[in-house]
Amino acid sequence: MKRKNVWLKGSIALSLLASTALYATNGDTIIGVGTKVRAMGGAGIALSHGAESTLVNPALITEIKETEISFGGTVFMPTIETKMVGSPLGTGESSADISVIPAVAIASQVRPGFYAGIGMWGTAGMGTDFRGRRDLMEMETTLQLMQFAVPLAYKADGLSVGVAPILQYGSLDIRYVHSNPVVGQVGSGQEQDFGFGASVGLTYDFGGGLTVGAVYKSEIEMKYGSSLTTATGPFSTIPGFPTITDTLTQPAEIGVGIGYSNGAHSFAVDYKRIKWSDASGYKQFGWDDQDVIAVGYEYKQDNWAVRLGYNHASSPVQIFPDTAPANAALNMFNLLGFPATAENHYTAGGSYAFNDSFSMDLALVYSPESKTSSTLASMFPGAEIKNKHSEFGATIQLNYTF
Repeated sequence: MKRKNVWLKGSIALSLLASTALYATNGDTIIGVGTKVRAMGGAGIALSHGAESTLVNPALITEIKETEISFGGTVFMPTIETKMVGSPLGTGESSADISVIPAVAIASQVRPGFYAGIGMWGTAGMGTDFRGRRDLMEMETTLQLMQFAVPLAYKADGLSVGVAPILQYGSLDIRYVHSNPVVGQVGSGQEQDFGFGASVGLTYDFGGGLTVGAVYKSEIEMKYGSSLTTATGPFSTIPGFPTITDTLTQPAEIGVGIGYSNGAHSFAVDYKRIKWSDASGYKQFGWDDQDVIAVGYEYKQDNWAVRLGYNHASSPVQIFPDTAPANAALNMFNLLGFPATAENHYTAGGSYAFNDSFSMDLALVYSPESKTSSTLASMFPGAEIKNKHSEFGATIQLNYTF
């Protein structure tokens, strides 16, 4: 009865966290959904971090000895500055500069060899807010994504296999004031949708502290009313401008990892490919696939641990050559409304166990300033758009084991 009540309370807590604004890291996907994972640069495909491993690699919940509950959140603070020179536009810093990202996970051994869990996370999103800046088209964009998953895993000897059906909630809003007063304000308001996908993972423990892992996360198709077609409508008559629908598919991901532990020291290295170029919506806006490298280190003692990490992925935002107005329009949309240009992330964090049942984790993530620019001369003679983007995030998580 006690365990049933805990699961019920956890489910209620998850439902209270169903809306949040998020921003870009690896494209529009945050580098890690749990505090320990974030402190280690997002590395966690082959190194278990307890209940929070559910969405990283569902096979890793087989490392849980008892029932574990993790509850936390990230305060995310991006700084985005966009400058339009040589045109009717100007310079401004986005007001979308703080966000809270929740994460909740529960995992337990159901019976010998079988494990199950439940979780909800803010997983991806992006946005800018230049309201009040007519010189920057008063561009305001918000993409919010939450994922709810129920992982199931099985372990036999050194092999663990897991699957997590995923329900995704998404919200998209794009609005701006067109420079042509006849067109005026553009935007259909906030549009929402639900989509379904799955994550499948496996790990193999060779013994001696060495584990390898692999994970595949399916794409999730989302349709946001008339948001994208309305926003791009004024540009659809430009020759060569791509045909845009209202589908914005969250891309498939495939990754492999290695984890090694020796005494107090643990190391993790992950490689992940995010398939933006195959995802409807992102493909039309010219996003490239990302190759993500994450490296993490942990030093652990009886009741405390420290962690360091690094994450790198080239920006998926492709800058088209300014040879035609259609290319300039795509570059302007990407850099003014969806500047997912962060590439390098440096991370640190730690844990402290107050007793055998209760512990707390902390993670800090810093992404130094990235700079991206494009000329817009084919639309506005002599014009250029310049974007600066940096990020800082602080995550805290509480864990209870019983």
